[in-house]
Amino acid sequence: MVNVGGPATRTLGDKWTVVTLDGTRSAHVEHTVAVMDDGPRVLTRL
Repeated sequence: MVNVGGPATRTLGDKWTVVTLDGTRSAHVEHTVAVMDDGPRVLTRL
């Protein structure tokens, strides 16, 4: 997660949604990586 404010977070009751404690905006970024014989390959590269 990249947070505009502080790093503190909590998970909501649905056990999936994560929010910042200070209520600032945040974003979650992921990449999909394939592990190949010749090394890792990032599949979600822009």
